Amino acid sequence: MSSGTGLAVAVTLTAGLAGGVQAAVMGELGGRVGIVPALAFATLVSMLLAVAILTVWERSFAGIRAALDQPVWLWVGGVMGLYIVLAITIASPRIGVAATIGFVIAGNLVMATAIDRWGLLGQNEIAITWHRALGLALLAAGSALTLRT
Repeated sequence: MSSGTGLAVAVTLTAGLAGGVQAAVMGELGGRVGIVPALAFATLVSMLLAVAILTVWERSFAGIRAALDQPVWLWVGGVMGLYIVLAITIASPRIGVAATIGFVIAGNLVMATAIDRWGLLGQNEIAITWHRALGLALLAAGSALTLRT
């Protein structure tokens, strides 16, 4: 495994761990202050941290200006991030953190598989093998089982 691959795996694995914490915390914050105020506050914190990181990393805001010059459809990542935080804020206190994350991951994989299969959104085409299909089916079953008490 190359160092780039190892770094990618480590970052995404820790992001998965962070997602579990995020779902629990956002559910709790939403219960205390309301769903929309919790969403707005979390988004404000994200924006402030992103600007701080941008300032340290790039020492410029030129990247933001460059992003504004891109086609509007490429801005959908920000909208999707907001929707994911809204969804986990609503779902985790109602169905539990494990079920919430299970369904988020199941949805992620279904959409990612479609994007890979047809090369959507500028990505390379990657075939759906029986291994991938089995993984999706098992994940869907596992997500459904997390709802059982």
